[in-house]
Amino acid sequence: MIRLSNIQLPLDHNDTALKDSILSMLKISADQLLSFNVFRRGYDARKKTNIMLIYTLDIDTTCNQELLEQFADHQQVKETPDLDYHPVAQAPKDLSERPIVIGFGPCGLLAGLVLAQMGYKPIILERGKEVRERTKDTFGFWRKKILNTESNVQFGEGGAGTFSDGKLYSQVKDPKQYSRKVLNEFVTAGAPDEILYVSKPHIGTFKLVAMVEKMRAQIIELGGEIRFSARVDDLHIENGQITGVTLAGGEQLNSSHIAIAIGHSARDTFEMIHNKGVYIEAKPFSVGFRIEHEQSVIDKARFGPNAGNEILGAADYKLVHHCKNGRSVYSFCMCPGGTVVAATSEENRVVTNGMSQYSRNERNANSAIVVGIDPNDYPSGPLAGIEFQRKLESHAYVMGGSNYDAPAQTVGAFLRNETPEDLGSVTPSFKPGIKLTNLADALPDFCIEAIREAIPAFNKKIRGFAFDDALLTGVETRTSAPINIKRDPESLESINTKGLYPAGEGAGYAGGIMSAAIDGIKIAEAMALSINAKHTH
Repeated sequence: MIRLSNIQLPLDHNDTALKDSILSMLKISADQLLSFNVFRRGYDARKKTNIMLIYTLDIDTTCNQELLEQFADHQQVKETPDLDYHPVAQAPKDLSERPIVIGFGPCGLLAGLVLAQMGYKPIILERGKEVRERTKDTFGFWRKKILNTESNVQFGEGGAGTFSDGKLYSQVKDPKQYSRKVLNEFVTAGAPDEILYVSKPHIGTFKLVAMVEKMRAQIIELGGEIRFSARVDDLHIENGQITGVTLAGGEQLNSSHIAIAIGHSARDTFEMIHNKGVYIEAKPFSVGFRIEHEQSVIDKARFGPNAGNEILGAADYKLVHHCKNGRSVYSFCMCPGGTVVAATSEENRVVTNGMSQYSRNERNANSAIVVGIDPNDYPSGPLAGIEFQRKLESHAYVMGGSNYDAPAQTVGAFLRNETPEDLGSVTPSFKPGIKLTNLADALPDFCIEAIREAIPAFNKKIRGFAFDDALLTGVETRTSAPINIKRDPESLESINTKGLYPAGEGAGYAGGIMSAAIDGIKIAEAMALSINAKHTH
């Protein structure tokens, strides 16, 4: 097939416009065009009064080869790449040892699924509960302030991405089209078909719950095993080779191929891994606040007179500002039409995150506004970033009233360094609740200074961003893992522990659902190839 890229059409184009564009561009007749489908649809909103839809199309004609030769020098006309997933291995029939996957978020889910599809019958260990029980626990915390430290926004089937916007796009390089494999598996499990072609696909929490259950069922049907409430408390390592694990209940499982896909908040597991001698480095992450505006303000700023258009949906944004103090401030995990949610996994700490449903029809838009920090800001060992995060979260808990309410401040008061007495027009969405206070000491001074400089700068790009009544809620600390479990770039094994495969966000190799899922596929392939190589010997 032939791929045509950068086909630009008006937002209100008619039904025949795509076909007409193909015929015009390739100079072929209607009877030479056999079929076409939309591979990607995005938009260019730089001119708000003339927003253009941008299509990438895969087409089939009676003369594909001739057209590819004719347009060989044309950047918009290429051969369609192979989008099918091709397994790298198949499990030997007399497989004596089953691989173990620790963690059942997006990374562990795809690692387990691909291993199961290749016949390796993985054992998947998840410290939290299955997704529906986990959802009850999470909503219970939001409503009643009762925290289950093993079943919450961070821990449980589906991972932290389950209680997020469900964004399925990533900027990682993907020459092997692993992202297509991920999207196809999600559609098979019940995600809407549109995630295959919209430029910024998302699913939302309620749809993710049912999908995760279906993917779990497929793994089990293929011989895999999934254990919930199965926290790994010890690794068995002999002469630099992983040999098994011990679970919190005392049970021991043996395997020389173990993937560790534990997410960015498994701090006790990070400590255990470090104590076992697995090589870990401190790495940069970011901290800041959640900012809320009315979604209509963002829609108008981004889309002008086209705000509310069904094709465009709720507007998002992506912002970055480089500050005079040398820091960078950027928007992170922007959730159109969503809510700010309580995301702690540890008692007496407050952590914020953002979430949207598929419809994205809540009143507010929210995003993290965060400042980049690096190990020079917490220079005392590979686990020092954890303590840095904990200190901020514990202080936020006290600032919010020591009852899991979050400290909050209107943007106007924050910029003027005042304690607000009342809320403005933006209604806070954070559950359990908020306490108005001065956020000036919620973060290190360099962070406050940087965010105070960045918000007015962002207002030049998104009119209304620095609106007095917009709301800041603190603190956002779990943007990514504060550690990197170093792995060999070829084998993907830990650089000093053979058979241990650091994977996904928790190991420092992903950031978001899609990149974590892609990393899970890579890890599954590396494990399969290693198992087969050892089996033949």
